[in-house]
Amino acid sequence: MRTSLLAPHHEGDDVGKTLKEVAEYLGGRVIGDEQAVVSGLGTLDDAGEGQITFLANPKYAQKVATTKATAVILPPGAPGHGRNVVEVANPYLAFAKLLTLFYVTPPKPLGVMDGAIIGKGVVMGENISIHSGAHVADGVKMGNRVTLHPGVVLYPGVELGDDVTLHANVVIRERCRIGSRVTVHSGTVIGTDGFGYAPDGKEWYKIPQIGIVILEDDVEIGSNTVIDRAALEATIVKRGTKIDNLVQIAHNCVIGENCMIVSQVGISGSTKVGNHVTMGGQVGVAGHIQIGDNVMVGAKSGVPGNIPANQIVSGIPAFAHRDWLKASGVFPKLPEYRRTLASLEKRVMELEEKLKAAEGK
Repeated sequence: MRTSLLAPHHEGDDVGKTLKEVAEYLGGRVIGDEQAVVSGLGTLDDAGEGQITFLANPKYAQKVATTKATAVILPPGAPGHGRNVVEVANPYLAFAKLLTLFYVTPPKPLGVMDGAIIGKGVVMGENISIHSGAHVADGVKMGNRVTLHPGVVLYPGVELGDDVTLHANVVIRERCRIGSRVTVHSGTVIGTDGFGYAPDGKEWYKIPQIGIVILEDDVEIGSNTVIDRAALEATIVKRGTKIDNLVQIAHNCVIGENCMIVSQVGISGSTKVGNHVTMGGQVGVAGHIQIGDNVMVGAKSGVPGNIPANQIVSGIPAFAHRDWLKASGVFPKLPEYRRTLASLEKRVMELEEKLKAAEGK
């Protein structure tokens, strides 16, 4: 069997699975030997005996014929070239699920380790892990199977649901509420003060930000992202939304369910984002606007106003993506068009002068 960077790392048990078991796990069907055993994943190029690979992009379909993997995950109707096949509707999703099956093991609960600081009146669920250097302030409530890595700081009154993982140096500010199965990656701050100031002559008077942030169930937040607390009520990220690294979400925003917000997006205050909205990298969104359900915003776009549901937009300012593609094709030719226009303008002036001269005779 070829060595792989993706060697399973479960401890103490046999992680080999028959293709029949794999198909049942994925909700697919086997074409070939149901009893063939696989114990890990590999790419079409690098997988070897005892591994399973997948085809998600038809561009690479010819590699199915040459892969040395024991089995291949394919979409319905794709040629298997005589290989053992697990046929599923979505091979890429199947790949993600098999990574979980073979390589992700639940962490063992460690309890409260030496060097962790626990305040007064803290409520902790079962099977928790609080690493050295974590700081849990007074009145915090934690559900079951919570993991706090070194440097995590929970301000007073924070509430965490079950199966929450906060990686190193995450900060959750006072009274913010985190749902179940939420993961927050290193360096992120949830509940920092919103950027609110009232003009006072030539100076600025800070508006106290007394609201909170609510992250609903199954949210995941990348590293070094900041979500501001509301001035009065709550900044909300709804169920299932995934937020990348280096994202800024300002105070009083509401982000809908199952959104995908990519790195370096900035969303200004009091903006309402619908469900299943996708924002590409470096999108900038103005404040106090509404973005409808199922909207897709192309990378580096600027969104100055409302966007109805089910739209695909790009550009600065953002407009219909198809029109933006046409416009972006024209942009590199503008210098040429400018020269042509100047030439035509000159010729028109010459013709007008000749016409005036002919009329004067």
